[in-house]
Amino acid sequence: MDLTIKINDYYLNVRACAIIIHNSKVLVHKSIDKNHYALLGGRVSIGESSDQTVRREVKEELGKDIELIKYLTTVENFFEINGSKYHEILFIHKAEFVNEEDKLIESTLKNIEGKDYIQYEWLPLDKIDEYPLKPEVVKNVLKGNVFPVHKVNNDLV
Repeated sequence: MDLTIKINDYYLNVRACAIIIHNSKVLVHKSIDKNHYALLGGRVSIGESSDQTVRREVKEELGKDIELIKYLTTVENFFEINGSKYHEILFIHKAEFVNEEDKLIESTLKNIEGKDYIQYEWLPLDKIDEYPLKPEVVKNVLKGNVFPVHKVNNDLV
């Protein structure tokens, strides 16, 4: 069971993501019906740590094993989707693929769970400000190289 709880007019989400960088590009995902990108990952399941979540999500979505290099940051993210408000706690870990062949991938990847509406792309770090990456503060994390940090992103104010 995912850690998403409805409290009054908010949903509380606990999420974990990976930053995977190769050749000065970061791997992100995008739903073809959305106008923004996000880091790979997903909701933490009850009884699961954020690092376990990241490994599980990447394995489920891409069929690839990753190694977590280090914990980077926590982002408190406040946003609204389809009329619902969210308060999200987002744990971000730096990771890399375990398989040496996977480390060389530079092409767009497909979701292996049958979710054809999701694709995985490599965005150039030197042009990251040109892309609609959510939450927006992740761009500062990618450019900052000072960890760990605590960020707050509030799209509701």
